[in-house]
Amino acid sequence: MPSAIAIKQVEGKPGKVYYPLEKLTVPEPKPKDNEAVITLTAAALNHRDLFIRQHLYPGTTFGVPMCADGVGIVTSTGSSSIAKAWLNKRVILNPGTGWQDSPEGPEHPAGYAIMGGTKSNPVGTLQDACVLPVGELEECPQHLSDEEAAALPLTGLTAWRAFTVKSGNAVPGRNILVTGIGGGVALMVLLLGVAQGCNVYVTSGNQDKIDKAVRLGAKGGVVYKEQGWDKKLMAMLPKERQYLDAIVDGAGGDIVKVGSKILKAGGVISIYGMTISPKMDWLMSAVLRNIEVRGSTMGSRKEFHDMVQFVREKKLKPIVSRSVQGLDIEQIDTLFEDMKNASQFGKLVVKLGEGKGSKL
Repeated sequence: MPSAIAIKQVEGKPGKVYYPLEKLTVPEPKPKDNEAVITLTAAALNHRDLFIRQHLYPGTTFGVPMCADGVGIVTSTGSSSIAKAWLNKRVILNPGTGWQDSPEGPEHPAGYAIMGGTKSNPVGTLQDACVLPVGELEECPQHLSDEEAAALPLTGLTAWRAFTVKSGNAVPGRNILVTGIGGGVALMVLLLGVAQGCNVYVTSGNQDKIDKAVRLGAKGGVVYKEQGWDKKLMAMLPKERQYLDAIVDGAGGDIVKVGSKILKAGGVISIYGMTISPKMDWLMSAVLRNIEVRGSTMGSRKEFHDMVQFVREKKLKPIVSRSVQGLDIEQIDTLFEDMKNASQFGKLVVKLGEGKGSKL
C-alpha cells in the first residue's frame, strides 16, 4: 500500500504547537475518466508547510498529505482519450485548484485550494502517488532534474504573478529590488528578472546570500540590517536610472516606509508575503509620490502554464538548497529545521522513488 506523510494532532494552541509528522498508509489511487495517477519522484517544502505544523495556516488539518510541490510520472489514467495521452509522461503538478484564468483572482466561490495539509484540498505531494485531473498537469521541462522540477511549481507560480503580472516591470533595463533573497520565491523572481533583462538588486540579512545572488546574475545587494541600506543601494543603481522601478517583497515590515524613498514616482511594491511583520505603515509620502502597493498570492492555471513555458524556453533552473531521500520522518524534519533557522538558499526537497537524477 502507498505511504504518505501528514501532521499528527497533539495538544497545543496555534503558534505554540509544533505538530509532529507521521507516516500513513493510504489507499491505492484510482483515477476517474479525465484523471491520472502520478507516481511522485520528488516533492518540495514551502513556508506554508512550516506554518501548518504550527497551526498558523488557514484550514490546517490532519490526515491530508503535506506539501504542494511535486513532480512524477503518469503511471495510469482514466478511460478518456485525453487522459490516456498523458501515460508515461513526466509531469509537474499545478499546486492548487479553483483559479483558471481571471487576472483578478480565483473564480471558484470557495477560493483557491492549495494542495497539502489543509481541509480545502485532499491532495498532497509528500506521498508515493496521487490522483489529479489531467488539466492540472504540465509536461516537465526536460532540462530539469526531479529535484529542480519539484522546486518549481508553487514558488515559480508565486514569483511569476508577483513579478511578471503584478509589478508590471518585467521589461529590459528596469531596476528591480527583490527582498529576502535566499527563499524559493525571491530566488525565482531573481532568475525571472535576469532572464527578462532587468537590473535585479537584492536584500538579505546575510552577506553570503547576497554574494550567491550576484553569482546568479544580481547586479548587487545590501544587508537590510545595516543603517542606511537604502542609500547604499541607491549608489549601486545605473547613473542614467538612479531609482527603482519596482520592489518585489516577501518580508513586509518597513518596506513601504523605506522603499517609497527610492522608488520612482508611480513605482510599484508587489507584496507576496510578510515574514517580518503582518503589518506595515502606509505613509502620506508614498501617497504623494503615487506609489502603488499590490498584493499578490499564487496564480491562475493560465499563469502556471505561462511560467512553465518561460522556464522551458529560457532553460531556467530553480535553486535547490538541499534534498533528502524517501519518506523518512527524521530526515524530512532536518529540512524543516533548515527552514526554521532560515539557513537555506533555495528550495528544500524530498526525493521519492526513482526518477531523473539531480545534476547539482
